[in-house]
Amino acid sequence: MEKISESDTIYNYMMDKKKINIPSVKLHTDALHLDEIFVEMQERVNRINKEFLKGFDFLKSHPRSVTFFGSARFEEGHPYYKRARSIGHKVAELGYDVITGGGPGIMQGGNQGAHESKGPGHSLGVNIELPFEQVLNPHVDDSVSFYYFFARKVILTFSAEAYVYFPGGFGTMDEFFEILTLVQTRKIPRVPIILIGREYWEPLEHFIATVLRDQFKTIDPEDMDLYKIVDTDEEVIDIIKNAPLRDE
Repeated sequence: MEKISESDTIYNYMMDKKKINIPSVKLHTDALHLDEIFVEMQERVNRINKEFLKGFDFLKSHPRSVTFFGSARFEEGHPYYKRARSIGHKVAELGYDVITGGGPGIMQGGNQGAHESKGPGHSLGVNIELPFEQVLNPHVDDSVSFYYFFARKVILTFSAEAYVYFPGGFGTMDEFFEILTLVQTRKIPRVPIILIGREYWEPLEHFIATVLRDQFKTIDPEDMDLYKIVDTDEEVIDIIKNAPLRDE
């Protein structure tokens, strides 16, 4: 009997994995000519441009906003879902629109609170188009949808008066460090970056302080002041009340 090598086993496993994600549309499998590549590039650039224009037009009609980030896995009974709902309600009562990714978990909690407040702030969703499911939660008053994840991310992180981060996974971390980097490098104005829940965020802050700042000196001491860890709704609202309106 022929012995199957480890590399063959891995290859066969990867082939099986590929069968799970068979694309629903025909992909280009033949080599493209140079002119075909140029046409494909132009079409994609045009689609991306239309998405950005659509997103910026959406934001222009909602000039005062606070963006919520956090886990999509927290259900309605979770303590942080309840916190997102409570803070979303209070932020909307201040007259700020609450912007989320429009999905479940923290996003739904923030939208639900804003929607239930009856204004003057609105509940907004910046949604992503997926081939097999629609993730827009039922508490969104107004929304805009995107095909490209990166275009959606730009709109989510553009021109808010504050960014509020609840506990989350890799996506939340990605969004947190992107905004942190943009502020640190002065690509965007200094904006309140609010981290809710000391139990979740303080271990990360310890790593930033002891490893990045003290051991490797890859950040400046003052970079630790770019964000604020809080535990109460009142702290969040006070920070937002004192945040200057952005003029972008």
